Amino acid sequence: MSVQERRRRIAIRAAVLIVAVAFSLWMEVAGFLATPVAEQKEVAYVTVHATVPIVFAACAAIAWSIGPNDVPARLMVLFVFLWIPQSIYAVIGDMGWLWPFVRGIDLVWAVVSGLLVLVYPRGWLGDRLDRVIARTAVGASVVNLVAVLALAGPEAVPCDCAPNAYRVADAPVLFAVLDYGYRVVGVGLALLIAGRLLVRWVRGSVPARTIAFLMPISLLAWAVAIAVQATGYITATSTGMVIDTVALLAMAAVPVTFVAGISHTRNMRARVADLMRITREGADRALWAESLARTLRDESVRVFWWDEERGRYVDAAGHLIDSQEEGRGHSILPVASPSGLPIALIRHDKVLTDNMRLLDGVSSALRLSVDNGRLRSDLERTLDQVRQSRQRIVEAGDEARRRIERDLHDGAQQQLVSLGMRLRLAANTARASGQDALAEDLEGAIATLNQGLKELRELAHGIHPSLLSQGGLALAVPELAGRCPVPVEVDVQADGALPELVESTAYFAIAESLANIAKHSQATRAWVRARIEDDEVAIEVRDNGVGGASLDHGSGVLGIADRIEAVGGTLELVSPPGSGTTVTVRMPLHAPATEGAAASGSALLVAVEPVERQADVPGAAGVPAGGIGTPLDG
Repeated sequence: MSVQERRRRIAIRAAVLIVAVAFSLWMEVAGFLATPVAEQKEVAYVTVHATVPIVFAACAAIAWSIGPNDVPARLMVLFVFLWIPQSIYAVIGDMGWLWPFVRGIDLVWAVVSGLLVLVYPRGWLGDRLDRVIARTAVGASVVNLVAVLALAGPEAVPCDCAPNAYRVADAPVLFAVLDYGYRVVGVGLALLIAGRLLVRWVRGSVPARTIAFLMPISLLAWAVAIAVQATGYITATSTGMVIDTVALLAMAAVPVTFVAGISHTRNMRARVADLMRITREGADRALWAESLARTLRDESVRVFWWDEERGRYVDAAGHLIDSQEEGRGHSILPVASPSGLPIALIRHDKVLTDNMRLLDGVSSALRLSVDNGRLRSDLERTLDQVRQSRQRIVEAGDEARRRIERDLHDGAQQQLVSLGMRLRLAANTARASGQDALAEDLEGAIATLNQGLKELRELAHGIHPSLLSQGGLALAVPELAGRCPVPVEVDVQADGALPELVESTAYFAIAESLANIAKHSQATRAWVRARIEDDEVAIEVRDNGVGGASLDHGSGVLGIADRIEAVGGTLELVSPPGSGTTVTVRMPLHAPATEGAAASGSALLVAVEPVERQADVPGAAGVPAGGIGTPLDG
């Protein structure tokens, strides 16, 4: 529905309500003023009588907004038009063609109010008995209208009225019997409706009582008052102003309790949002059923889940259920995925079927819960696969480093050493034979060869330091710190053999940190601490430099951070300007490669305030290659 159509509908409804209220107030005021003073009722009573249709009109406006459909609101508006005061006959008594019609319908408001109760709260007649009661009431009203038009005389109304223009027979006894019978039937139906709802409310479950709300109580009070009035009418005795006022108040309570019940039902639907919040991460089955029962206020709720392997529904414990049929007082709500695959069955109190919007919300919540659980499981499985893949890549890289280092040491390096020995023998031979020029050339070649061999050893050491394999961090870190141009104080307490992957990752993290200290920190001292704390390796590299470091563009440290995350560790960088830089690394001794995505959520924590990039500090020779030694932007 477009906005323009919605506005047009609201305008029409507002106009109908205004016309209905204006017509009802006109009847009250005009009738009161036209009645002789001696016969006028008290102003307080007339005021309460005039207030009843106003209450119905106000509740009609609310019911149009929140009701299950338009039927309840239309019945309330019809009631306003039919709420005819007895004093109106003083205005229309001279119209013999009009007052018989008014006399024939002046109690139809009771039928309308009864229908309003019958359609509560779903907005339509529920079962066969409701339809029988409605048809009986409407049929009795039609018979009464025909009887009044055909038989009623001026004595049938409280005024000195003109003759009935439609009267076909003068049969006062027959008319009195039909008139009394109509009222007795009306009172009987009212009592039946009120008593039926009251019994249903008393015997019903908690959901039934919640939805029924207070309607039976207000209707019972109204029915009793009407019964007393009818008795007084039949016996020609006054019922008293108190009883009449109680009847009016009870009548005004009917639409109020109707709207209150609908509002309560809407609030129940609102609680489905809480159910979605509880299960947004895929709650377990037992918790979901418990939350659903609490939301619906129905302890009899049972949830049966579809088992794909067995092709049957099972309970939360995995036991097959005996039947999928509706039980006594219960209904079954099947829940399926958008593609039509079964998800679950919800057995609930039958009275909840009157609130299909609530059940639709429950179905959506269950689908959302199942989908969230499935997506969460898929995500955990995917992240676990990514974690394992990253660790395999790191392990493969380390293995490749060791293989290259071994090949360089056992292959090219040994050949170059052998070549150097031969050149040394040739140089000695040339010098012994007096060929000094040739000896000088050979000495130059030997020097070049030694320089190349030194660079090759440095390269092999950077790929995978041999000291790390021989003595672990305790030997490799001091040697690494000794090659840093900034004085470094080393404190390594890592007793015992560490896992190779953790050990190499720790070494390269320290190497990268020292490289950045040498290039950017302008520090005069640095400190390296490594120790084992609570089944994890804790490493801290600190300097007294200018600080202000950042990880935004430091690809070298980012590469180390990726390696640390791959083994389930964390890297934290704290570098306030002017206060130096501290890099803290923590890694578990045993990387949980198969423990799921929960372990892979490692953090890269940064607390920095950036400053301008500092000039590179020379002298970082020997810092391992392969992602190590890339500047850390500051």
